[in-house]
Amino acid sequence: MMNNTSMNQTCNLLPGTVVEGKWHHNKYRIVKPLGQGATGIVYLAEGRSGLAALKVSGNSMSITSEVNVLKHFSKVQGSSLGPALVDVDDWIHPRTGERVPFYVMEYISGKQYLDFISNQGMEWIGVLTVQLLSNLEELHRAGWVFGDLKPENLMVAERPVKLRFIDVGGTTLNGRSIKEFTDFFDRGYWGLGTRRAEPSYDLFAAAMIVINSVHPKRFKKQDEGGRQLLEVIQDHPYLRKHSAVLKKALLGKYQYAADMKKDFLTSLYEQGSAAQKQQKSRVQTGQAQTAKPSQVHGRQSRTSKQAKAGRPVPSGNAASHGPVRVKAKKRSRAGGWVETIMILAALCIIYSFYVYHYLM
Repeated sequence: MMNNTSMNQTCNLLPGTVVEGKWHHNKYRIVKPLGQGATGIVYLAEGRSGLAALKVSGNSMSITSEVNVLKHFSKVQGSSLGPALVDVDDWIHPRTGERVPFYVMEYISGKQYLDFISNQGMEWIGVLTVQLLSNLEELHRAGWVFGDLKPENLMVAERPVKLRFIDVGGTTLNGRSIKEFTDFFDRGYWGLGTRRAEPSYDLFAAAMIVINSVHPKRFKKQDEGGRQLLEVIQDHPYLRKHSAVLKKALLGKYQYAADMKKDFLTSLYEQGSAAQKQQKSRVQTGQAQTAKPSQVHGRQSRTSKQAKAGRPVPSGNAASHGPVRVKAKKRSRAGGWVETIMILAALCIIYSFYVYHYLM
């Protein structure tokens, strides 16, 4: 195993470097670095079959562990959780002569989680959170805990929109000690639990990802971490709407991702129903305002005065011509509200279909 200095020198590869496997003889040309973790560096590389993600590491045990995780991912859901494993080999560094273990995985094109939310809007937080919990449910069922769960390790692929894991370096067998973590998403840092690999550890991090979605600039722990997080939830309108689910996750009340997903879907449904009721109330208020008694009373009073004064009163279409135009305008305004309601209803139907078709 290399020390950190040796690993940095050996694993830092310049664009254009060709990595050739010692055993399989597949060649990969380095394009650019994609990210760096505690155990190695991931690069965008071009191989015989196109673009791929190549990870080099000075720790062969780490490479073996991550390869095993990727193999399990492919067994769980046909490689939909994380990237598909493409190749595993050793590379002999041309300058140092050292053996550098590496593996190649599917390159997932898309946007990182926080970038996607920033571009597409907060309404996507709910959809992606449900997808995340579905993925965690499958992972936990297979006996693994993701561990270092954070937005940087989540990629949102498009057409269709699908959340994928992109770095499995922290994935740990259930019951063992978490081997990699990031303070903001670690319940131990906030004083809300141990660093034992269990589903509730990932579900704490899932709640923190929701918080991070509306607070992109992460904050540090103060005196009492638990109280601080609960105050953050109450201080933000979006988080407050889902406070019951988030609090349970932060306090370790969920043992299964399926339970948290069910509660989050219920919370989303309740928020959608509340929004529909609010919009319906606005429509009814708008319709009620279309008929103004004062205007009708004024017209009747003027007609009575004209009759008493002996002045001719317009009859037939001429008498109702003005009011008809006013009513037409009112109907047009009411029609606009109805059209808005129909659009919102259609969006709700589309959203419900998406949740059922892709997430359930």
